[in-house]
Amino acid sequence: MRFLILTQYFPPETGAAQVRLKELAKGLQRQGHEVVIVTAFPNHPSGVIPPKYRGYWSMKDEVEGLPVYRTWVYPVQRGRFWKRLLNYFSFTFSSLWGILKAGPCDVLFVESPPLFLGMTAVLGSWLKRARLVFNVSDLWPESAVALGLVTNKTMIRMTEGLETWLYNRSWKLSAVTIGIRDTWINRGIPAEKVAFLPNGVNLDLFRPLLPDQEFMDKLGLQDKFILAYTGTMGYAQGLETVLEAANLLRSEPQYHFLFLGDGTEKPKLEEMAKEMKLSNVQFLGFQPVTDMPRYLSLAAGSIIPLKKLKLFEGARPSKMFPAMGCAVPIIYSGEGEAVDLIRDAGAGLTVEPENPVEMAQAIRTLYNLSDRGKSMGDNGRRYVEENYSWDSIVSQWLKELK
Repeated sequence: MRFLILTQYFPPETGAAQVRLKELAKGLQRQGHEVVIVTAFPNHPSGVIPPKYRGYWSMKDEVEGLPVYRTWVYPVQRGRFWKRLLNYFSFTFSSLWGILKAGPCDVLFVESPPLFLGMTAVLGSWLKRARLVFNVSDLWPESAVALGLVTNKTMIRMTEGLETWLYNRSWKLSAVTIGIRDTWINRGIPAEKVAFLPNGVNLDLFRPLLPDQEFMDKLGLQDKFILAYTGTMGYAQGLETVLEAANLLRSEPQYHFLFLGDGTEKPKLEEMAKEMKLSNVQFLGFQPVTDMPRYLSLAAGSIIPLKKLKLFEGARPSKMFPAMGCAVPIIYSGEGEAVDLIRDAGAGLTVEPENPVEMAQAIRTLYNLSDRGKSMGDNGRRYVEENYSWDSIVSQWLKELK
């Protein structure tokens, strides 16, 4: 089959969706399918298009052997919600050009959010006479409403109507979490219409390494018990809890918190750390994905927090899997599906969300373990080897599409 993957986010951008969709495309290629990508010019999360991509309406590109058609997007730095809507709608309209240029396809796969891109996907699937797979990594508008990002009742009703319309016009719905899948089935969507495409991990890239001495020396972290956060720094993550835990541990000099990533909340978090005078906290910004195993090699634990919202009981943050692939124990601050997964794997400790006291105590517990969490790290590595390699995920997903 020939797959066309329509997504606003794709490498060289970094992020959960970007990694997942690249690995899906490469997995489909390895299983004998043709794949073409239609995406925007890179701009997320900085809101800055790199020089090589500026001044174009569209461009033919290539990422690791994958043919990529890029079209114009209105880039947005940190700002108001209406600017983010301009960002979404600019690609919603321009991407139709990319679909037309990308040639025929049997299956048109679209990533949501943004939800609005589904309108282009429906039109594109009709023009291509292709079957539409609507892949959802975050239920929208439910998540935006729960986070308080959308409060206008008219807009909520309109987007809920659009969501239903898109679901009805899709051949298959594809869920990134069990929680999303179960929500659909509980709404009455037939189970045979639903496929499961969870986050996974590239086990060749994310593997256990000895602590990288070059990075250790560069960062001045010798003899530190390092807790790493990697990924997007947004409202949903509730990273204030991590800073509050760091504050509780400030008199215990062995602990050091390393933040790798970017996002809308990063300036606020940096200011908060400055005001609290946290010398045990360090922000590094986004790093190349190929360097992440080297950074994780320094970590005694990977901290993964979420806000205390019922919405997130069905979440399974993608950053869990690279940490497990690198045999790094997890401290998860959240509830629901991810807690069950970590406990089943024996891959770390779980604490109540938005509870810095519990988080600080979990860090002390990890530090005081006789093996400093090595057995938890080993458990995590075995678990992803058995359940979350990309080839096994893609193979199972293809079976569910039939």
